[in-house]
Amino acid sequence: MEKEDDPIYSTPFRQSSHSLPSPYMFAPNISTRSKGGWRAVKYILGNETFEKLASMSLIANITVYLHTKYNMDGILLVNVVSIWSGTSNLAAIPGALISDTYLGRFRTLLFGSISSFLGMGVMTMTACIPHFRPPPCNGSQCQKSENWQLGILFAALALLAIGSGGIRPCNIAFGADQFDVSTEKGKHQLESFFNWWYFSFTLALIVALTVVVYIQTNVSWILGFAIPTGCFLLSIIIFLIGYHTYILKEPQGSVFIDMAKVITAAFRKRKVTVASVSETSLYDPPLPASDSETTNIPHSDRFLCLDKAAVILNPSELDDQGQAKNEWKLCSVLQVEQLKMLVGMFPVWVAGIICFIAMDQNNTTGMLQAIQTNTIIGGFNMPPCWMGLVSMLSLSSWIFIYERIIVPLSRKMTGKKRRMTMRERINTGIVMASLSLLVAGFIEKKRRILALEQKSFKSSLSILALVPQFCFSGLTEAFAAVALMEFLTTKLPESMRTVSGAIFFLSLSIASYLNSLLVNVIHGITGKNGAAPWLGGTDLNKDTLEYFYFMIAVIEVLNLIYFNVFAYRFLSKEKDPNSRTEEKQETVESV
Repeated sequence: MEKEDDPIYSTPFRQSSHSLPSPYMFAPNISTRSKGGWRAVKYILGNETFEKLASMSLIANITVYLHTKYNMDGILLVNVVSIWSGTSNLAAIPGALISDTYLGRFRTLLFGSISSFLGMGVMTMTACIPHFRPPPCNGSQCQKSENWQLGILFAALALLAIGSGGIRPCNIAFGADQFDVSTEKGKHQLESFFNWWYFSFTLALIVALTVVVYIQTNVSWILGFAIPTGCFLLSIIIFLIGYHTYILKEPQGSVFIDMAKVITAAFRKRKVTVASVSETSLYDPPLPASDSETTNIPHSDRFLCLDKAAVILNPSELDDQGQAKNEWKLCSVLQVEQLKMLVGMFPVWVAGIICFIAMDQNNTTGMLQAIQTNTIIGGFNMPPCWMGLVSMLSLSSWIFIYERIIVPLSRKMTGKKRRMTMRERINTGIVMASLSLLVAGFIEKKRRILALEQKSFKSSLSILALVPQFCFSGLTEAFAAVALMEFLTTKLPESMRTVSGAIFFLSLSIASYLNSLLVNVIHGITGKNGAAPWLGGTDLNKDTLEYFYFMIAVIEVLNLIYFNVFAYRFLSKEKDPNSRTEEKQETVESV
């Protein structure tokens, strides 16, 4: 059997001419009947459950830990959390590249898990050894961390970010590799796998946000960090135990490299006039029959400047078999069209990024608000990061109400299954983001006034007053984030599904970086001439955080206008079961 025909080595990506020798080339030729399927997936789900429990235990409470144990003020805290979160998401891009080109998903997942385990271990050391942290605050006097102390902390966060880069782009894809989707049975098994994956993720999230976070906040940070460290170790052990059951697919090149080739080739041929080039002058080699249905993309008239990469200027650019001698000088029409599809998604992608900036606030400034509220509820000290549960519950509740009540009810009333279009969902998500920020601003003003009247660091305002803003944030994710993920996934061919996941994480990363940039710019502008900045101190009572919230709310309103005036037209041929006219309105325009 040829390697290309062996399901163990099959891959949705085309072979790259620069791929290194495969680490699996000497693997035995074992049929998928003895490997893969649910026999392998049970180990993958076990690994995923403990890995997510560990990572979410830190992500959910990192703001509180840095504020209380490292005495970080508002500006530094927001920068550290935003940049770390952004880098963790951005790392999915090189992670996907390394996986698809060199290591394969198994090894990338393994190395990512080991890196995360080491990072969490160092974080546990910072909790165990007081010398690794600055001394506790003495009233309002707080000593800053030494550079070497921050170095240890940042090393731990860096290892965790590297681990995320290996895990996030590969965990779902590696599980999907275990099923033969060319059969109906395999397709149903894959659908069931996604359901079980989401179930395991939700279960891990609930345990992390309740049990582990409570231990961190009210019992011991040492024990609270030791638990996720142990979970990381357990996830690695479970993953390795299942090694003999996995289908290992050979890395065969990355679409990201293909996109770099197209940009390079088009730049080299930038003086070529595309209008004078006939379609027969474009390099369009035939694809294998097995891949034609999933990877073949017809030539389009959009973004014609990119077509220059596929123009054959001289027959010497091809070898005797009609293949390109140098793919950095001559690219196929398929490679060009893949990049065109991504460029065509850019306007909608930008709208999603701006929307995610609002979601970022509750992970940073929202947690700072929660710390300075009254967290005692009926004699119980509620951990501030439990507010994250509000977002998750509002998201889950809406999905249940929408799928189980609204859609069936509309079918009974109209005889048709009325569902919200992608445009409607993104619009609703942006509106929810704006409402979240407006409510957060008014609540923060009330919280600060009460704290100043009582001359207390903590306001008498109950932490439950923050529920509406976190609820709106969860609805923002339910509408906009889910719609953007669906847009990226469904509008790209199957061969680019890993790319769509990486781009989604990239959007979260850019939103985190933009949030950090906004905080620094606003802090610098509003703090001039000795004035009190909107945000930046160790005490929110001395800031005017509500102005920062209102400013981002204005940005979201502008984003709503931008989306409805321009970006919505790039929702390529969305099929609305409720109306045929809307489909025509949302057809991608030629550029």
